Amino acid sequence: MHPLILSSIIFVLMLGGIIVGTWLRSMLPQHHLSKDTQDTVRLGVGLIATMAALVVGLLIAAAKSSYDTQSGQIKQITADIILLDSLLAQYGPEPLALREQIRAVIPSFVDRIWQEKETNRTAPYQASASAERIYLQIQALSPQNSVQQSLQARAVQICNDLIQARLLLFTETGTSIPLPFLAVLAFWLIIIFASFSLFSTLNATVFIALSVFALSAACAIFLILELGGPFTGLLMISSTPLREALGPIGP
Repeated sequence: MHPLILSSIIFVLMLGGIIVGTWLRSMLPQHHLSKDTQDTVRLGVGLIATMAALVVGLLIAAAKSSYDTQSGQIKQITADIILLDSLLAQYGPEPLALREQIRAVIPSFVDRIWQEKETNRTAPYQASASAERIYLQIQALSPQNSVQQSLQARAVQICNDLIQARLLLFTETGTSIPLPFLAVLAFWLIIIFASFSLFSTLNATVFIALSVFALSAACAIFLILELGGPFTGLLMISSTPLREALGPIGP
């Protein structure tokens, strides 16, 4: 489900918790709302609020770490492609057609990465035929001197690094919150907001303030879900640097 929809549902549930707390306040006998009862309930809610805050903080840290990891992998792939082209340019005119092939392959290569992440792929990994051809053609180069031999060896190593980074990116599963876990967190938040209105009169000021607090909590959950899917949504990693990594080959 889309992060905005999930976080909006949780926001509405928290508002429902406020209404439930107000309803309970009007239904419970007065001695159930005594000072001792309020202190006991507030201690329990404080424990739940502490657990919820710790969990939200840990989830944000984990989601941000996963986001940075995948963003770093994209940057590494971009740098490797630029370096590979530079090595082939230093090799001489022989791999000119090969460099053109690399430029032609990049758009489909980028599209494939983003589509895999957007659709939460479940199919096994399949190597790109065009990328394999480029790798084999680099290995098939015939160096004429030690310099070209060294450049070819470095180009092959860069290709291996690209393959490894691509596979790591493919196997990265993100940090999306499992629905049962999200349901428990939402339940905790509903209890917290119900307790806020249980022992205080719900006037316009209190309701607006509690609504802002609930919106803040929903925004935190939205941020976690967005960071868990770095190839979609508002925080999507830009594909432009990778698409434009190589310019046209000069004369």
